[in-house]
Amino acid sequence: MAATAAQIARLRRMVAEADTSTYSDEELAEYIEAYPLIDERGAEPYTWDTSTSPPTQDANDSWVATYDLHAAAAVLWEEKAATLAADFDFSADGSTFDRSQAHQHALNMAQFHARRRSARTITQRPEPEKSSLSGSSWIANLAEDDD
Repeated sequence: MAATAAQIARLRRMVAEADTSTYSDEELAEYIEAYPLIDERGAEPYTWDTSTSPPTQDANDSWVATYDLHAAAAVLWEEKAATLAADFDFSADGSTFDRSQAHQHALNMAQFHARRRSARTITQRPEPEKSSLSGSSWIANLAEDDD
């Protein structure tokens, strides 16, 4: 699935990029698509094909395109901060130029969006799996059968 025009426009507003001079719509779509989320029905954006070695990802056709725009915005603000890192404060002819404020602002915005990104979850499973244990094995803290 591809990022929609509405998502691209929203990301432009989140990162204060009013025009395409720095980031094209296609570039912003790539940033958005780098952060897929589980949709509202609980469907993952992809499935694992374990019949291959190593396992490969296959697109999930039933997944409704859902992306984490705050995660994409945080990365873009970090890039902006990197371009502003060389700016420095100086005084000349009785004027003071505090150019480092732009760098600090970009870092603050990156933090702002990073704190609002969606939580990531993983599925945990016990290792080793209980079925793989032989009858004579004993592992500390492993639940025992009620025989």
